[in-house]
Amino acid sequence: MAESFGIDAQRYDHARPAYPEALVARIVAGSPGPDVLDVGCGTGIAARQFQAAGCTVLGVEPDARMADFARSRGLQVEVAAFEAWEPAGRTFDAVIAAQSWHWVDPVEGAAKAARVLRPDGRLAVFGHVFEPPIEVAEPFADALRRVAPDSPFSTQPARRPLEMYQAGYAKIADTLRETGRFGEPEQWRFDWEQSYTRDQWLDLLPTTGGLTRLRPDQLAEILDAVGRAIDALGGGFTMQYATLAATAVRVGTA
Repeated sequence: MAESFGIDAQRYDHARPAYPEALVARIVAGSPGPDVLDVGCGTGIAARQFQAAGCTVLGVEPDARMADFARSRGLQVEVAAFEAWEPAGRTFDAVIAAQSWHWVDPVEGAAKAARVLRPDGRLAVFGHVFEPPIEVAEPFADALRRVAPDSPFSTQPARRPLEMYQAGYAKIADTLRETGRFGEPEQWRFDWEQSYTRDQWLDLLPTTGGLTRLRPDQLAEILDAVGRAIDALGGGFTMQYATLAATAVRVGTA
């Protein structure tokens, strides 16, 4: 599934939201220099924000289609899974993973991040929590269960609580702590909101993990159900986002 998002890289890039500027600024200010490694950079949404903040960014991305799109937008990208990627002696002031760390082996990923970070360099793992209103979430969940009962996402509740996501980031923090290579991890939270029209949400929905590998007829049935639900709300809704991060600074000189 990690390599299924490139099926429509252009849609992914324009439909997926950017990250809070306050998050980017906090990572940049808390790193010893401007050299950033972006793990699972995708189409470069986060990377371009760090470039705009004055950083030099190298992306590592397992999906060649996503990597090609990111390159077309001015990002240097090497195609590999992070665990297999060869740093060739290169080190960085920050390692970031934007909406991608769940595709990385958490123990091996943390150890590798520590190896490629300079002393006092920062690892920042972050991502969005976006659960649409129940009036949209329930029709989506019902349609997914009907259309793709074997999907690993079909057994999940219509809306998952923020605490569930926070627990996941707490687990990442625990893994960083257990390496012995990082200082005490911190967890950050940034709350914001974004309004979506029917068309905007139906544009974003196919880029999510539960839908990227469905057949066109399956996807069309789900989008139709969700579209009717949004129409019933007046043609749009406001999403309450929380962007969560687990971050820590590399300690030691070796």
